[in-house]
This record gives sequence, C-alpha cells and structure tokens, in this order.
Amino acid sequence: MSQIIGVQGRCLSSADLEEIRQWIGTNPEGSRYRLSRHLCVLWNWRNEVGQFKDMAARTLLLKLEQRGFVQLPPRRMASPNRHRLGPARAQHWDMHAVEGSLQELRPLHLQEVSQNPQGRAQVRSALGSFHYLGYRTPVGQNLQYGLSDKAGRLLAVMVFGAAAWKCAARDQWIGWTSAQREQGLARIANNSRFLILPWVRVPHLASWMLGKVTARIAEDWYAKYGHRVSLLETFVQRHRFAGTSYRAANWIYVGATTGRSRQDREHRLQVPLKDVYLYGLAPKVREQLCR
Repeated sequence: MSQIIGVQGRCLSSADLEEIRQWIGTNPEGSRYRLSRHLCVLWNWRNEVGQFKDMAARTLLLKLEQRGFVQLPPRRMASPNRHRLGPARAQHWDMHAVEGSLQELRPLHLQEVSQNPQGRAQVRSALGSFHYLGYRTPVGQNLQYGLSDKAGRLLAVMVFGAAAWKCAARDQWIGWTSAQREQGLARIANNSRFLILPWVRVPHLASWMLGKVTARIAEDWYAKYGHRVSLLETFVQRHRFAGTSYRAANWIYVGATTGRSRQDREHRLQVPLKDVYLYGLAPKVREQLCR
C-alpha cells in the first residue's frame, strides 16, 4: 500500500516523496528555492489570492528532511525573510509612565501594519525588546497590530499567525476529525504575541484591544489573503498569567496543553503548561469548521 504521511497540511504519498527525491537527484546543482517553486507549480499549490505558497513548500521540505524522508541540497544562504530583516534596529522608547483611564487616552488608533515597513519594524522592536518570548519572524499568513494613543505613542502590539497543527483541547472543543482539521486549519488564527508596553498601566486596555481586534480581524484577513478566519486561539503560560484579559474579552477557556513541544517527537522535552483560549468569529463556528 502506498505510504501516506501528513505534512504542512498536505497528504503525501510514496509517489510524492519519490518525485521529490528524483528532482533532487537529477538537479545536483539545484537550490532549495528552485525545489520549492517546482513543488508549487507541480501541485498548483496556491493561496486564496492565487500566489504560490512558496514558504509553506519550504517548510514542508524542512519537515521531510527532519523526519528522514529526503536529503535536501545544501543551504546556500540564510532564509530570505530573516536575511532581509537582519537584527532589529535600536529604537528610542519614551518610557514615561502612561497611566489613567481609557477615556483620557482617546482617540486610540488601532492599525494592521503587516504590510507597512515602518509599522512592522516598530512591532518587531517592541517584541524583541520587551516580550518575554522575544521576537521571531512570522512564517506564512500573519497580521500584526499596533495600538497608539492620541499623541501617536505606541501602547501595545499584537501578532496573529498560523494555528497550531494539533491541540487536543481545541480539537476536542471543535469536535472535528483529522481530515476535517487538515481542511479547516487555515480558518484558525493563533494570537502568538500580545504585548502591553511595560510603562503602560491603563485599566482594561488589554481587553479593549482584544475586543477591537476580534471585531475586525476576519475582514483584515480577507483583505490580505482572500479568505476569512472563523476562530482565534491563544496559549497562555499559566505560571505567568491568569488569562484575565482574554476572559474579560469573552474568549473561552477550553483546557490546557500537555506540556510537550511541537518538536518533541520522542516525548522527552517538558515545556510550561499553557491554558488554551478560543474566540469564535462566526455563529455556529464549530459546525462550520467540521464541514
């Protein structure tokens, strides 16, 4: 029987793996970039706006190599995204305390900045400087938000990206099968970073920002990628945070992670437990995701 494996949201057969191996064997001078483009063309692998999913193809190839299915050509240079970004530029931060009520800061300005170089740089600098997890270049589809006060001073940033491939608490809440998860995962976005800058101490600001983002993110996703997301997820380290802002913004707690990393295939690594929160963006979201 032909071997079937699931990687990066695709089901690959033995014939697919052999096609990749043959290309590598017959193109000894070929680059990883050429191979990923070859796969996009071969599979007509495009996003909803018709662009080749080149980054997804490269991630798929790396996962295949990690699992021992293929041996990729030597890497010729650093990832184009990471090379282009380089180290975060030092930025001067006005660290005078921002205190008071939401009303005193208004009008507040919430912007989606993932396609704005200056806005992206500001988000990156804030996360790299002040978020306990630091900053990593978003891979694949993502949106980035910056919140500023009436004087244009940055107060908070938020990043959404690809959903976790598997999450038992989330998947049980949805009630979908593995096949339905593979089909529907693109309709879930993960809130991977949320930072209120450390000198900003304004009651209810976090839940206010969550409310504003959840009200617009489906349309923002559609404007950039040609499809809407239906569900948001986030993972909150329980030894650090209580999830109060998410609860206040009507996100629902559905359980906790198992304490394993997504890279822990041998069940050896222990990572902090995280509480799982979800927010539905559409009526009957579970039924929609299970179609």
